[in-house]
Amino acid sequence: MKISFDNVRVFLKTGSTDMRKSINTLSLIVAQSMKLNAFDKSVFVFCNKKRDTIKILYWDRNGFCLWIKKLETEKFHYPKTNEEAQEIKERELEWLLSGLDYTKAFKELKYCKIL
Repeated sequence: MKISFDNVRVFLKTGSTDMRKSINTLSLIVAQSMKLNAFDKSVFVFCNKKRDTIKILYWDRNGFCLWIKKLETEKFHYPKTNEEAQEIKERELEWLLSGLDYTKAFKELKYCKIL
């Protein structure tokens, strides 16, 4: 099943998260640890210590949704740092879920004139 995350902000909770945590506790982590509003049009991504499970939390009109992906043999390329939150682009989330290292993608360059 493919979930579309079009026109939303995507935030990673870097470091590891205990995957026993449910919707209520994850929404508290968003508010208290990440200093973000869980009801915004945003997607919040959490990963466990072994980097084989990802949980995605988001608000959908009248309730929270929790999406889980667990890998059987591979690991996600997930940042290990313990920053409060890291924002990534929607396409980088797709790459992460596909098993790609989104941090090695080419950076977008912006030029203002040709010399």
